[in-house]
Amino acid sequence: MMSREAELVATMTPLIADLAEDGDGAVALAGSRGKGWSDAQSDFDFRVYADAYRGPELRRTGSWKRFEEAMRDWQVKGIRMEGVWMRRYAGVRRDLDAWLAGVAVPRNFEWTIWGYHLPTDLASQRIIVDPRGLLAGWKQQLAQYPEALRASILQQHMDILRYWAKDYHYESKVVRRDLVFLVGLTGKLVNAILQTVFAFNRTYYPGDGWNLPMAAELERLPPDFLQRMTAILEPGHDPDAWQRQRAELIRMIADLEDLIAA
Repeated sequence: MMSREAELVATMTPLIADLAEDGDGAVALAGSRGKGWSDAQSDFDFRVYADAYRGPELRRTGSWKRFEEAMRDWQVKGIRMEGVWMRRYAGVRRDLDAWLAGVAVPRNFEWTIWGYHLPTDLASQRIIVDPRGLLAGWKQQLAQYPEALRASILQQHMDILRYWAKDYHYESKVVRRDLVFLVGLTGKLVNAILQTVFAFNRTYYPGDGWNLPMAAELERLPPDFLQRMTAILEPGHDPDAWQRQRAELIRMIADLEDLIAA
């Protein structure tokens, strides 16, 4: 008997592929389901790739109306799916070439915290239909972590960490208990730490979701990484919580320096 997910994919794939101008788009499932880290709270992140899409106004076409009607039917059944992300082959190819060359520039969208990372998406997505084999080709290109990208990410994020480990503004904000600043800076530094450990291990940063438990599975990490990062993220409510968090972040940064230098 077909599972609910398999039924959804079988139903939606031809409708999504038909959004392409030639009716033959490539379709993939990304996000946590592509990575194999989904749970009951996970939605379905479909991608479609094509040279162009039906138009001139896609949302007035019969193809879009059929897709939207089927999506609404699944939403009534409790399936979390919010449309489909339509990508053009040429744009993805251009952006991927930049990432492979070490120009790591995440794109900002309202649904991300630290930006959209194209190599993560392409390397982890589950390919459903791929008429030209382009998605499989991109995945093959990314099978080995690009060294130029690794060097770029390590430099970019270690520069951030080194700066804040020594900057006096951080200490003064702790003394003042400037909560908005401290919460924002904590997020910035945690992101830089996670970006560093994934790149150091030649593993694509997983995105905004599940990144701490996924980091815990990496081979080379600072000592007691998961426990220490959890303590950093949950510093407590006592008067010394922010000072303790800052001290632990500085120790973590020092350990990352040692790990990279070893």
